[in-house]
Amino acid sequence: MAGKAILTAAITGNLMMPDISPYLPVTPAQIAEQALDAASAGAAIVHLHVRDPETAKGLMRMDLFRELVERIRARNEDVILNLTTGEGGRFIPSNHDPQIAAAGSTLCLPGKRTAHIEALRPEICTLDFNAMWSGQASVINSPRNIEAMTARIHAAGVKPEVEIFDSGDLHMVKDFIARGVLTGPLMVQMVLGVRSGAVANPATMAYLASQLPAGPEWAAFGIGRMAFPMLAQAWLLGGHTRIGIEDTAYVAQGEHCRSNAQLVEKAVTLIHGLGGQFASPEEARAILGLARRS
Repeated sequence: MAGKAILTAAITGNLMMPDISPYLPVTPAQIAEQALDAASAGAAIVHLHVRDPETAKGLMRMDLFRELVERIRARNEDVILNLTTGEGGRFIPSNHDPQIAAAGSTLCLPGKRTAHIEALRPEICTLDFNAMWSGQASVINSPRNIEAMTARIHAAGVKPEVEIFDSGDLHMVKDFIARGVLTGPLMVQMVLGVRSGAVANPATMAYLASQLPAGPEWAAFGIGRMAFPMLAQAWLLGGHTRIGIEDTAYVAQGEHCRSNAQLVEKAVTLIHGLGGQFASPEEARAILGLARRS
């Protein structure tokens, strides 16, 4: 990569659980602390979900998002905040009638999924383009709902990080661009290694990168044991990178990572060893065309 790459730390996600990662942050205080440490270790962006402090399950509570953002901003005004809108897209068909939602379904209206974005106005938020299976849940991001979410995100002055999980998602992104629904410099994140999505290997990443429209900034990451191989591959192909406990519970084979900062430190060492450098938050803002929040 000719210039500096951006490193995002994905702090907690919504699917990783404490029985898989014993160091998973759950409360706003824990998530904020790990986000701050990841930023100190070299992450320019922190990608944030919130969780039920009692059950550790992902949710969309405004008070938890607000507390999380305030805790981070009280100690670090530089790191770029990227809040999720991924919650609210899961439908689990019940066994007795597949048209009826079973327990655990979260499918809801676009306005609920973007309410915290409109209220808190982070610099970036995710915007998922996938429709796929995730365990027993069907992830449903319909074109109509994505379009409604896009309008709300743009109106809030927030940059959407477009999330694609397979080649069909990219075709839909191109359609949104052609119709003027997605505007401004594009930022695309490729998610590789989800069981029903694109395979995490160099050929898949290279193919997706080759099919991008002209001009966007892009990043890619892998799940589980492919997290670090895909981080290196993204850098080698000229993309930006991501690592975090949302994506992997291990810093090495058989060794649980103790924190997001430990994963970021390994990423920095890896890319430095390949001759690369990571961008600071201000450099990342320049790359992505972001205006610092007042």
